[in-house]
Order: sequence, then structure tokens, then C-alpha cells
Amino acid sequence: MVSRPFPFFSSGLRLDADLHLPDDGGAGAPYPVVLPSSGYQGLKVIHPERFARALTARGFATLAFDFRGFGLSEGERGRLVPQEWVQDLRAAVDRVASAPELDAGRIGLVGWGMGGGVVVSEAADDPRVRAVASVNGVGDGARSTRNMHDEASWQRLLERIAADRAYRSEHGRSEITSPWDIVRLDLDGRTDVYVGRELYQAPGFGSGVTLESADMLLRFSPQSVVHRLAPRPLLIVHGTENRLHLPEEAEALYERAREPKRLRLIEGAGHTEWMFDDHPTFLTLVDELAAFFEESFAAAPATSAFQAIA
Repeated sequence: MVSRPFPFFSSGLRLDADLHLPDDGGAGAPYPVVLPSSGYQGLKVIHPERFARALTARGFATLAFDFRGFGLSEGERGRLVPQEWVQDLRAAVDRVASAPELDAGRIGLVGWGMGGGVVVSEAADDPRVRAVASVNGVGDGARSTRNMHDEASWQRLLERIAADRAYRSEHGRSEITSPWDIVRLDLDGRTDVYVGRELYQAPGFGSGVTLESADMLLRFSPQSVVHRLAPRPLLIVHGTENRLHLPEEAEALYERAREPKRLRLIEGAGHTEWMFDDHPTFLTLVDELAAFFEESFAAAPATSAFQAIA
């Protein structure tokens, strides 16, 4: 894999990004490109770079980036708003669509967790994207978040969001809280262990999040726009034992999507305990993603990036 800095701007904010290319001396250029979208906490060094390592070995270019406010990207610290992530991802598509070594007619998105909803929402209004894959994704932010909580913690969260809404309307600031007050990892043992052992190695992971972010998450509903992807293909992959984002999220996306669409449930898999470069489940997933994007790009009509958004 050959990598180089490839920053771009979104809403005037400079986002830190790296372009990863196959190590073939440019023989495959212009390359098909897949943009991996991270889950909660928005860091490129976790799953986006994992997908980059795997997909470049299969002939794809990838752009891994930190969403605004995370990693080395500019933006308000602690602000984790999925609707703004959609804007950032669209800006990333703008960036790759203008790069000469990349094929603007073969752009795909793959999203993980919350990013699985972000890719659906971005592509719904961006015909330059030719194929979308959502892995362990979110179909509706309110339902997904509610399912993470017991009754008492859910009511506390709603009360805190309401109080913060009033406070920030008067003072212009939102309270910073633990990210795990919003996403209840402790109710999903396998994910909790993986996060503690693996993800906290990433600098900045686990940093505080505003309650306004939680408010916006509850208004985020990719399932309401997923039908607009058609006739572009959608692949939905979800672990049957995912207790963070329940399989209901995948099923809701699939039910509301139009053809062509595909749903694959990974038997026995949870949310993230299998996300290692050499894990058989991850390797099988990447093979499926590569085949999906290759098939989708081959079937897509030849259209320039300008024609796609005109």
C-alpha cells in the first residue's frame, strides 16, 4: 500500500485525510476508489485504515479521514453530529472525484456503525456514488440509541438532552458528557471488551461528546432516505449477535431500500470483536465487499463526475 496526505475542506474546516493506493507502480490507474466511513468517535486510524489495508491489496484506492472535530481534523472538539458527517463525506467525494489517478466513475462508500448510516444518507443525494455498503450500521438513530439503554438510563438521557437544549439556546454552549452516556457499551459485553483492549489505543478515542450531539443523533434517520439510492446497489451486512446496533437496524434499512439490494447476516458475529486484519470473518467480509464493488462498478453506466451532479 502506498499512502500520502490528501487533506480536504468541508464547511471551511480542514479535514485530515490520507489517500491509499495499491502498490503496483500506478499500473491500475485510474483506480476505483472506496471511501470508508468510521463509526462513533470519527477516527481514521481505526476501521477506515483497516479497510484501506485490505481493499488496496484488492486493487482499490481508499481515502481514510478524520471527521470534523476528531483526530487531526479541524472543528469543535466533542461535536459528533451525523448530519455534519454527511457533509464531510460529500466533501471527501468532491476531493476524490477531481483526482487524476482516481476514477470518478467508480466511487463507492463503505460505512461502519454510525458511519453505516452516514454513507446511506450521503449517497441518497449524491449520484456520483455508484455503490454503497453498510456494515453493522444504524438505520434510525433514535431507535438504535434507545435499544442500547435500559429504561432508567434512557429517561435520564432524554432529560439531560432536554435540559441542555434549553441551556444552549440561552448560553450558546452544550454540556460535554462521556460518550458512553449516549452509547451504552456496558450492555454489550463483547463490544465493551474489544473497545477497552483495542480502540483505546487510538489517540483521542473515548473523548467527551456534547449532549447536542446526542440530540442530533436522535434525529438522524438514514432509513428515511435509503430508497433514494436505487437503482444503485446497496449491500447491508450485520452480525446476528450484535448487541450494540441490533440486527433490527439492518432489517429496517433493507425493508425500506429498493432494488438492487442485498442483506447478509453474519451468524454468530457481534458488533466489532472480529475486526482484526487477519480475522477470518473480516477477511470474508472484505472479499464480499471487493466483489460487490467490482460488480457494481462494471454494471454502472459511464458518466462523468460533472454529469452525475448536474
